Amino acid sequence: MSELIEKALQTATETKDIIFGDDVNKEAGPLFARLYPGQKVLVVADENTYDAVGDTVVESLRNAGVEFADEPYIFPGKPTLYAGYDNVIKLREIMRPYENTIVLSIGGGTLNDIAKLASGELGREYINVCTAASVDGFCSFGASISKDGFKITRNCPAPAGLVMDIETMMKAPYRLTATGYGDLIEKIPAGADWILSEELGIEPIDEYVWGLVQGPLMESLGDPQAVRECDHDAIAKLGEGQLMSGLAMQAHQSSRPASGAGHQFSHVWEMEGHGLDWEPPLSHGNKVGVGTVASLAIWEEFLKLTEEDFDADRAVAAQKSAEETEAEVRALLIPTIAEEAVKHSVGKLLAEDELRARVDLLKEKWPVIKARCEEQNISAQQAWDMLKTAGAPYHPEMLKIDWDRFRETHVKAQMIRPRYTVLDILKDLGLFDVVIDKLFSEEGFWGRHRHPDAE
Repeated sequence: MSELIEKALQTATETKDIIFGDDVNKEAGPLFARLYPGQKVLVVADENTYDAVGDTVVESLRNAGVEFADEPYIFPGKPTLYAGYDNVIKLREIMRPYENTIVLSIGGGTLNDIAKLASGELGREYINVCTAASVDGFCSFGASISKDGFKITRNCPAPAGLVMDIETMMKAPYRLTATGYGDLIEKIPAGADWILSEELGIEPIDEYVWGLVQGPLMESLGDPQAVRECDHDAIAKLGEGQLMSGLAMQAHQSSRPASGAGHQFSHVWEMEGHGLDWEPPLSHGNKVGVGTVASLAIWEEFLKLTEEDFDADRAVAAQKSAEETEAEVRALLIPTIAEEAVKHSVGKLLAEDELRARVDLLKEKWPVIKARCEEQNISAQQAWDMLKTAGAPYHPEMLKIDWDRFRETHVKAQMIRPRYTVLDILKDLGLFDVVIDKLFSEEGFWGRHRHPDAE
């Protein structure tokens, strides 16, 4: 285990141990025996993940003297296993009769989330053996699960133990690695969103938690070509960055360290059910990668502004009433999303004196905000290039999101979460529409990058 992971485990609220490195799948048995002496195991996998490492894991459990509650439960490998609530129910009801039994899941983000929520609903802990560097949520609380046609994150505890073998991740289907790269790169503008929030007195940065994510981040992302080639060290760094992100969320008891405006693009599309009926289903990280490019493009326009652009009178005149805001949200979002989004959007509205104070504070802090966020961010073009090199989606057309829908997503993304981001400061300033119009104009970033082959 790396020193970074060992340090982060000290403040994890639910994850007790992580085994990370080479040839470590055989350590799953000793890990289980150490965490759950005298308890039984139920191994859960799908046909693909079991073929990858299942025999090694089962043998390690037997060699460690762990008793099996039953034979491994194996989901079909085709069609691709989907993180739907029906699969959570299926696993939960399989688990229920087995008392004194802990699930050990073998898989990437989907199986991890299914086991996480099924175990959480029964009040049990679980262990996961990772098979791909596909998400940043392996050791975070919450599971991204689809129900009634759209996907949201549902509350449940993080795994108690995790095994992540580097060679196994190197051999995983590359589409899974690409989505993991897309999930991780959004931490860059998410960091700028947090800096902005701190400087405006909304949500202070926890320096320890910040370091867990941002410390290894650029090293994890810095060689996308090596990631594309499944180089050992590059995959190890990518996996480590993903683990650190999840552990940071545990330490902070919030996804703030790992999720900003770029994730909100993905959340909109997920809650609208986009790509959930594909084979394989459109992954979270693929959507996040495109959202990252969009977020960074917005940041570039915001950071071009000066104190003269921050006009309190304009901000007050532009702000809609609670009733107008609610009507706008309900007109734009599908009903299953709108109810919660109304609460968030109305909740972010400020009284006139508060809005004027925020604009004044922004003016006062602008040199610091500008310097800190310019240092934190990369350009939208650089993110585009990194994702492209890594073989990950970087343009909405690659997700089958048409141009009008993509532009509209910028508006929806600001509505759906209470978290303060670059989207919200532009809304507060009355400059949101101005900036979006500029981005999509002929000379703006998206005007110049209307198609995936644009350079």
